[in-house]
Amino acid sequence: MPMRITTEIAGRILQFRYENLPDVAIRAAKNALLDTLGVTLAGSSEPPAAIVRDVLAGDSRTGNSVVFGTTHKTNCLDAALMNGTAAHALDFDDVSDAMGGHPSAPVLAALLALGDAIGAHGRDVLNAFIAGFETEIRIAKAVNFHHYKKGWHPTATLGVFGAAAACARLLSLEEQQIASALSMSASMSAGLKANFGTMTKPLHVGNCARNGLLAALLASKKFTASPDAFEHKQGFLNVFNGPGTYDVAKIFENWAEPLEVVDPGVVIKQYPCCASTHSAIDTLIQIVHVHHLQADDVSNIDVWIHERRLEHTNRPNPQNSMAAKFSLQYCLARALMHGTVVLGHFEGDAFHDPQARSIMSRVNAAPYTSEQIGSDNAYGAEIKLTLRDGRVFCGKLDEALGQSAAHPLPAGSLLGKFQNCAGRILARDQVLELQDSVEHIENLRSVRDLTALTVPKSTR
Repeated sequence: MPMRITTEIAGRILQFRYENLPDVAIRAAKNALLDTLGVTLAGSSEPPAAIVRDVLAGDSRTGNSVVFGTTHKTNCLDAALMNGTAAHALDFDDVSDAMGGHPSAPVLAALLALGDAIGAHGRDVLNAFIAGFETEIRIAKAVNFHHYKKGWHPTATLGVFGAAAACARLLSLEEQQIASALSMSASMSAGLKANFGTMTKPLHVGNCARNGLLAALLASKKFTASPDAFEHKQGFLNVFNGPGTYDVAKIFENWAEPLEVVDPGVVIKQYPCCASTHSAIDTLIQIVHVHHLQADDVSNIDVWIHERRLEHTNRPNPQNSMAAKFSLQYCLARALMHGTVVLGHFEGDAFHDPQARSIMSRVNAAPYTSEQIGSDNAYGAEIKLTLRDGRVFCGKLDEALGQSAAHPLPAGSLLGKFQNCAGRILARDQVLELQDSVEHIENLRSVRDLTALTVPKSTR
């Protein structure tokens, strides 16, 4: 009998047990959880999250699952949708290069909603998260980067499998049930890059979190799905990618050795904008710092990044704050003006700032050549600054800060980011209490003790 991919993956998911996880994996999972909670809280007040809550409000007042940053509890499916949308509303959640997207938000939005509903133990949530993370990244390795280039949004199209796997593990489903959940997810996978720069992009995350959780819940009731939903001639691999554009072996080779959450792990974003702009931002800031430049000194900016990344970030005239997050020109203008890029640069009509617009008009973006960075490096950037006095300063980086273990973020930057994001919704003492709860989540008899801390104190 030929190998069935969903069954093979399901068998591996069953092998995840908290007591067998290395300390480094637990640390990485806690970091991902802390970062995701922070950006979800900050994102909970953004228009995409607020609109989703408003639409669902009439049917979403009963349940045990907390809607983060609000006074509401609802059923776990709606909570996954709401919290997943909020998690990605600022495009500030963590990144995986192998996935070509954001791995933690879809898994944790589903998992914490389910954990609330059933009162799951903290260590079981950590174990399930790592299992879901492994699953989505392994599938990503099999289909990327053709999958990404074709126009799919992997955060959603692949994140649904991570969410389903994590929730199935938390529910202690049997192998065949897990396989069914994955097969169902193949029919609920969706998300187009055409919607980048709009509210629909964060909705992708909410939708896939809900769908992955729904698949696991249905599977727990013996709901059926095709066992060959991946490899069938009209299955996920051939329909979403196409014959000859994927490698199934990459799903299974050296599975969990090391765990994907450990190596290469997650990239914690420094800036609340598309990760494809970050190496260019870092390069520009480095040049400005070394040569003590001011924004008014600069006449023109020439920037080169990988063509795959330039495709969705070459936006010289963004017309809303969400599109500005995907505008290489706007992000570089802000970096030149302020020496960083922060949340406030994407609030209200900040993208209309006259100085930023003036600088943007002088940014020339192009794909870099193999001679500049290296054809196999998709993460680098090169920048040339031409000054008004005729001087020229150049710089390039192979990758953004925090992109890998070789270039880690400064110590304490994750805590600083979390405190800043969570502090937009919670009081200072609540932020620190939530931070401590994440640090000791494996000791929580119920994850509800953690999620309760995401409700603003004045309303608890």
